[in-house]
Amino acid sequence: MRAQILYIGSTLPALSETFVYREVLALRDKRVPIVTASVRRQEEGLGDPRADALRAETIIVYGPGVLRLLKDAGSELVRRPLQTLQTVAMALGDSLCRAGMRLSARPKCMYQMLAGLALARRVRSRNVRHIHAHMAHVPTTIAMYAARQLGISFSFTGHANDLFPQRTLLPQKLRRAKFIACISKWHREFYRGFVDLPDERLPIVRCGVDIPPEPAQPKHSGGPPLIVSVGRLIPKKGFDTLVRAVAALNAAGCRLECRIVGGGPEQDQLKTLVEKLGVARVVSLLGPQPNTEARRLIADADLFVLPCRVDADGDRDGIPVVLMEAMAAETCVVAGDLPPIRELVWDGQTGVVVPPDDAAALATIIATLLADPDRRKSLARAGREWVRTEFSRETNIDRLAAVFRAVVPKAVPESQPERRRPPPIAGDREAAKRPTPDQVSDDPVVRA
Repeated sequence: MRAQILYIGSTLPALSETFVYREVLALRDKRVPIVTASVRRQEEGLGDPRADALRAETIIVYGPGVLRLLKDAGSELVRRPLQTLQTVAMALGDSLCRAGMRLSARPKCMYQMLAGLALARRVRSRNVRHIHAHMAHVPTTIAMYAARQLGISFSFTGHANDLFPQRTLLPQKLRRAKFIACISKWHREFYRGFVDLPDERLPIVRCGVDIPPEPAQPKHSGGPPLIVSVGRLIPKKGFDTLVRAVAALNAAGCRLECRIVGGGPEQDQLKTLVEKLGVARVVSLLGPQPNTEARRLIADADLFVLPCRVDADGDRDGIPVVLMEAMAAETCVVAGDLPPIRELVWDGQTGVVVPPDDAAALATIIATLLADPDRRKSLARAGREWVRTEFSRETNIDRLAAVFRAVVPKAVPESQPERRRPPPIAGDREAAKRPTPDQVSDDPVVRA
């Protein structure tokens, strides 16, 4: 049987993390054999036939229940006692002896080790030779112990929440992983703050997006300018800042419409804020929408605004995929000024950044851009080209396939990564020394 790569995510596939299942599908399109696992049961009716088919075949780690998990872990102990005891010993050392781990996380670590044993049991007959996890917390913990039990390598891609408020055993994961796919150069330097690793272990692989055809039609017309924002309704997205900025513009007599797509714990608070500020006719909270509808709204918008911030718990965005999608759709973007986002949105070149939590500054930027359609168009075109060059799915799947080919050569066809040489990424360690949007370094993505 051909060697397989196991992908594991928190919820795979999921509407809120379309970039994960699209990465899987894109790798399969390149004939890379992928087996999928999801920590939790997925939502139904994803609105994408390929995603629904993927859901049907994905292994659910926690889904069959605790008794099944214990049974599968116990089977590993009976059939491979020495190997299992070594995996248990690793987890005990991790949960009892690691400084900085929250008390509540210690028993969870042992439970996730059992899940890793159970997952190893369930995929053992599939000739899995490597495990890749999306999200550096629970999926990577399970992947780490499953890989230890199977005697194979693992890797992971970290993003945002999984690296900040929910971070667990990150130094251990960094040391043990074969490689860590970095979605930004900022992430690469962040990881080096824990463990000093070479570029070969920290390849830059963006969360790539599809590049749609160039817009044939102008943006929507016949009504007030349209502002669109998309994301989970959580503090770090800064939707309350957007609502306050729109309210200030509305009070100043500026005609505009704002539509916010997404659901989440802040929905009631945002609805209350909209009503309190008297902008219910201007601001629409549309709730969760299928990805196709969200993309349609983004493509039709005059501005896409996502005023991200660092929240009270330290959580923050990496590089939001929805920002890439908006730029790929040739929509002018305004984003919160966070270090990883600056790699995507170059202020005044590929979009505009705004200081977090500054509704007055955001209102000024929105008003300025709405009054200058030529500047919006110029920024949108430059943004689309930068995404096409550096953040396209094609480019980054080639990068990832090249990394997997170096790690699991029997799983990745030799001809696939060579079909098109992806633009490489600069390997410098100084985050301040960034290339301009029209430049790409000559350093290799992966040094074989």
